[in-house]
Amino acid sequence: MKKKNSDQNTDVAGRVFNPSDYEKNDQLSSGLATTHEQASDTYTEGEIGAVIDDADGEDIEIGKKRKNK
Repeated sequence: MKKKNSDQNTDVAGRVFNPSDYEKNDQLSSGLATTHEQASDTYTEGEIGAVIDDADGEDIEIGKKRKNK
């Protein structure tokens, strides 16, 4: 039993982002997709006209305040 659990940990540790992670529902895929989105947003913040994708699917231009719904 311990060996099987150890192998699962190795699989998780070696996993990297894949674009299909956005469509999967497991916790690891969700975490990788979120981290990828955050890294992409951080990278684009220095660009002119950059936007951040909101969780609701709305693009928010950096520097503009968001209206409360």
